[in-house]
Amino acid sequence: MGRPRWLNAEEKRAWNAFLGTYELLNRRLDQQLKQDSGISHLQYVILARLSGAPDHELRMAELACAVSNSKSGLTYQIGQLERAGLVRRRACESDPRAVYAVLTDEGMALLERAAPGHVALVRELLIDVLTPDQLRAVADGLGEANRRMVATDGSPTDCS
Repeated sequence: MGRPRWLNAEEKRAWNAFLGTYELLNRRLDQQLKQDSGISHLQYVILARLSGAPDHELRMAELACAVSNSKSGLTYQIGQLERAGLVRRRACESDPRAVYAVLTDEGMALLERAAPGHVALVRELLIDVLTPDQLRAVADGLGEANRRMVATDGSPTDCS
């Protein structure tokens, strides 16, 4: 392994801005969702992914990849959501090893109640503070980084 390519001042500035913004944004979204709806930000993301899936269900392995979580971490979250009546699990008829997470009517109702406050805070903290050019640059740059990580399977979950 060769010598590391250390970050220059501008690269450090970008990296630190990303880290700080991500951590603060995630914390604020988590606080708002817990206060207003009783769920975490990750649980909101899980419910949102299920709401957009055909029949409001996804295989657990696919859902873990979609929310960038480990299979065991997702199993824990689904257990919490299941106890709250927001999701249920169902076995796959064609593959007894596969399990689906299914959004319940109660889960959809909670998501519909939570979404307006969540979106308002996303706008307030991130979207509306950026110019259209900055927003496009963020979307392009982070989209490319995401694409490369997915293409090289560099995610923490087994998404293959």
